[in-house]
Amino acid sequence: MKQSPSPNSNATAQSLTSQESRLLARETLRISANLASNAVASNSVSSSSIRISDDGTAVPLMDESRKMEYVGELAASRLELICCEEMDGRRWNYVAEKDRFGNFRNNSMRALSLHNPQTPLDELMSFARSYVVPEGFPDSVTPSYVPYMTWRALKHFFGGAMGVFTTQTLLSSVGISRNKATPGAVAINWILKDGAGRVGKMIFSRQGKKFDYDLKQLRFAGDLLMELGAGVELATAAVPHLFLPLACAANVAKNVAAVTSTSTRTPIYKAFAKGENIGDVTAKGECVGNIADLLGTGLSIVISKRNPSLVTTFALLSCGYVFSSYREVRSVVLHTLNRARFSVAVDSFLKTGKVPSLQEGNMQETIFTFPWLKDRPVVLGSRFKDAFQDPGAYLAIEPLFQACSFKKKIN
Repeated sequence: MKQSPSPNSNATAQSLTSQESRLLARETLRISANLASNAVASNSVSSSSIRISDDGTAVPLMDESRKMEYVGELAASRLELICCEEMDGRRWNYVAEKDRFGNFRNNSMRALSLHNPQTPLDELMSFARSYVVPEGFPDSVTPSYVPYMTWRALKHFFGGAMGVFTTQTLLSSVGISRNKATPGAVAINWILKDGAGRVGKMIFSRQGKKFDYDLKQLRFAGDLLMELGAGVELATAAVPHLFLPLACAANVAKNVAAVTSTSTRTPIYKAFAKGENIGDVTAKGECVGNIADLLGTGLSIVISKRNPSLVTTFALLSCGYVFSSYREVRSVVLHTLNRARFSVAVDSFLKTGKVPSLQEGNMQETIFTFPWLKDRPVVLGSRFKDAFQDPGAYLAIEPLFQACSFKKKIN
């Protein structure tokens, strides 16, 4: 049995203009979308004589009998939430219309966007984020990723700025700018310099597994060698006749630093990745480093045109580079134990009876060590002379040591 409209509804429908019909259509869609987000939405219209089609457009006013039929259909229609969809940070609700008998109408399902259109600025920021942060950020990486990448960007910025001054100094020392040497001699010196650097790469590769478990110490030591190499390159300006030995020594140090950076890169990014996204984290990390390097290079080119003091400029950039490198490796939180982190855990347990957290253990780890130094043994407990001042005290508990090798190690 069809629902007949009341006299008041009929009068209202007859008095609607075309503009009022469009306004009513838009308000109906807006209210339906809000109600659909709460899982079930109903949209009862008793005072309109228009019908909302499946594509969201308003049907013009028709004859009187057809008007009353549309009013009855809208009064009995219902919008029900079917599912929610999320893709690339954007969400949609899919709703379908039911008739008065509770059945879904054919071809009545439509999508309701739950976000506003992005402004040009938001689109630009989204485009930039796709190059510098991994997909799913921040849920796809650990919390230590942001401070690490911040200090890494600063380090590459200072490194790129220093590269301009060192390259300019090397070219000046080798005789390119002053035409003090023949092109053949210049080429030979440059080739010998690069060859010495490759030899340094091969020598330092013998560190082996230290690149995996002492990677913080090796990374920071490599950055210090990078600074040492840059300083030696700048020294060629003072003694250009010693260009070849100084340039070779500097290139050896810088190539050793390059080996260290390359070898420790994957374990560090692996500590940040949540799931199988190491490649994505690595790619975005290298992109951030390259962007910062280019910015530092551009700024350094502008500064170099004003002929600043070479020593002062290098000192400032070097301090920024070393400090950024220290903060970079300090911000890395590794999930494994090496000698330094194990010593921190044991020392804390012996003193307080508690094992430090993962974050605390990494923060207390010693960074100022060098790979060529001999590893110090991990000492547990007190030495024999501190534990026993009286021989009788030791003889009383000596049987406890009979079944183990502690006695031999103590002696």
